[in-house]
Order: sequence, then structure tokens, then C-alpha cells
Amino acid sequence: MANVIFAGVGGQGVILASKILMQVAMDAGCDVKESEVHGMAQRGGSVDCHVRYGDRVYSPLIPLHSADFIVSLEMLEAMRKMDYLTPGGRLIVNLEKVDPAPVRTGAMKYPPDLREWLSKNVGGVLFVDTAGIVKQVGTRKALNIVMLGVLSNYLEFDEARWESAITSLVKEKFAEMNLKAFNMGRSYRIPA
Repeated sequence: MANVIFAGVGGQGVILASKILMQVAMDAGCDVKESEVHGMAQRGGSVDCHVRYGDRVYSPLIPLHSADFIVSLEMLEAMRKMDYLTPGGRLIVNLEKVDPAPVRTGAMKYPPDLREWLSKNVGGVLFVDTAGIVKQVGTRKALNIVMLGVLSNYLEFDEARWESAITSLVKEKFAEMNLKAFNMGRSYRIPA
């Protein structure tokens, strides 16, 4: 069984990323369960999706300390989900920062040392600098698919399954762009 949490803020495509993983796993013959938490998503609030797949899955919710992977499309959201990561799990974090409402209003400050803290306290963290990739793809809306491409390197599904799921779940006119984003994420290498 594998447990994957996607985390981000409204508008980043967290739900679509989870739907694509679900489709890939179902196409591979896995039992799949998913749970979504939207919060104030339409106003830029937290969004997370739990995806569980394997031979037999009984609950869509991932217990604390049980997520094999957390894919965070925003840095602060990675911190919010840390308690779910299993020892030895992999945290994949986009370096993008999206100010939550309290920061935008001046009531709070965005933590300045978040990357440093994650590096020191999480053994399996991979930071992904998506800024250049989404620029090459031509839209920030493909950020979720870039991150899905990075995640795909750690899962057992072949590239053809991913491409099939992407083309079936995104609008036809955006399929090529999303496939490019996925492949760029899949071939992402940590800058030296």
C-alpha cells in the first residue's frame, strides 16, 4: 500500500493532481481511496488530498506518521502536513511561497527560515524550484503537473499510464502543455 498527501492552496491544482494519481493507480489494478479537504480553497486557503492505493484499502484517510509521500505545492503547507510523514518518507516541496491571509493582512509574517528548518528536520526532503520550469511550459497553472512528474519517479507506475491519465483528465486543448509539464517534472534534477 502507498499513502500520498498532496498539499497546497486554492488554485494550485491539488485536487487534479490527486485525481491523476488515482486514475493511474486504478488503471494499474489497485484499490484506491481518496479524501479531499478544501477549507477556504477559493480564497487561497489550504487544500489537501489524501490518496491511498494498494491491493485493498479500507479508509481514505491517512493516519498521522503514515504518509509515504507528501507533495507540497507551497512551502508553508509542507509544514502543516509534517505530522503525517512516516519515518523514512519523502517530502517533495515546491519552493514557491504563497502568503496566507494573515500574512497578506500584516497580522503575521511568513517564516523566513522555512527551507532551512525543513532541511535540518526532515531526512527525505526534496526541494523543487518550479519557477523556471513553469516559465518554459508557458503557464503557472501546470505547477501541479510538474510536481506530479517529480513524484512519479518514486512510484511504480510506468510513464505511459501517467500520460494516459493526464490526457484523459485535462481538457484536450491543454493536454500537450500538461504532458510537457509532467515530463519536465519527471526529468527534474536538483541544481548543483
